[in-house]
Amino acid sequence: MISSLLTRYPSRPPAASDAPESALNRLPGSRGALHSEGVTSAFTPGLDLARRFYADAVAPLLRTALDGVPYSAALIGSGSEVQGFDTLRSTDHAWGPRVQIFLNSDDFQVRRDDLDALFDRELPSEFFGYPVRFPFPDGTPPRHWVHIVDLDAYFTGMLDADPAGGLSSREWLKVPTQTLRELTGGAVFHDGLGRLEAYRRVLTWYPDDVWRYVLACQWMRLDQEEPFVGRCGEVGDDLGSAVVAARQVRDLMKLCLLMGRVYPPYGKWLGTAFSALPCAAALTPSLTAALAATSWQERERHLTVAYSFVAEMHNTLGLTEPLDTKVRHFWDRPFLVLDARRFSHALVATIADPFLADLPYVGAFDQFVDSTDMIGADRRRRYLR
Repeated sequence: MISSLLTRYPSRPPAASDAPESALNRLPGSRGALHSEGVTSAFTPGLDLARRFYADAVAPLLRTALDGVPYSAALIGSGSEVQGFDTLRSTDHAWGPRVQIFLNSDDFQVRRDDLDALFDRELPSEFFGYPVRFPFPDGTPPRHWVHIVDLDAYFTGMLDADPAGGLSSREWLKVPTQTLRELTGGAVFHDGLGRLEAYRRVLTWYPDDVWRYVLACQWMRLDQEEPFVGRCGEVGDDLGSAVVAARQVRDLMKLCLLMGRVYPPYGKWLGTAFSALPCAAALTPSLTAALAATSWQERERHLTVAYSFVAEMHNTLGLTEPLDTKVRHFWDRPFLVLDARRFSHALVATIADPFLADLPYVGAFDQFVDSTDMIGADRRRRYLR
């Protein structure tokens, strides 16, 4: 079996010219290759690698092993390649072809061990020049990365809710946006179960009232610290002023993603995701200048330009009546603010769901928890129940 598989695809990686021409697929100046210890010299994006791996190496084995038993195959969940953010640098550890095989619960219990053993026995050592078996975390034995998964248990475990009947408003608010990105990102290669794509469609974006509430809470986060850039600076705390400005920049970026119906990723990929938005070209100069500023007055000047721009974006959405986008003084103090809570109040006034309309402006999971460790479903269940 191994020899027959090896004849169907080359053991070398494809030439750099075979990879999609994208800034996300290259490191600056790499010209499709990176010569550095631990990093392969040519790069195939992980999602492309997984798609080829499934079609050429995994599916032929499943056709015989499952003999008509329905399954679905995909690459979703964790990993930069699922988000399309992988680069040559990603190959320096825990890198190789990965696929998930989803089964019904009963078939999973009966067939998991046999399928795992089959893949361990029959898969080749390399695929397109990448190792099929590799350790993760470091220090663990190398293993293949074709995961056999119970479909319903996987989604219920990630969400702490059953997507089959749709999520309640409360359940939506408990799920980190990074988790929602992981479940809706990547690609499905085969959906013989007929449920994997359906579950992903359910999670494509928030229900309308949940979206409005999350937006309202994001505007309130901005409102809470708008005047602090100036107030910190006025008392000589320029470092504190800069920290507040950076927090405002991050919250503006997340607000833009939410307005664009894009789940914000966790910190490592926030700027990358933001840069793909239509508004990024216009907003980035103001946000960058606010971060680089050396006085509170300069920070405020650049932030207020950004505030007004994003306020115009809100009006374009048509979720509320148009609101005034001009900045104004914070009470009678010499600090310019948008008074962003006006947008929060206007949005909540449009929410029909009484559960959401009565909540305080705390928001969804990522708006009150700032811990990467809490993205994991097991930790969330332990600490938030």
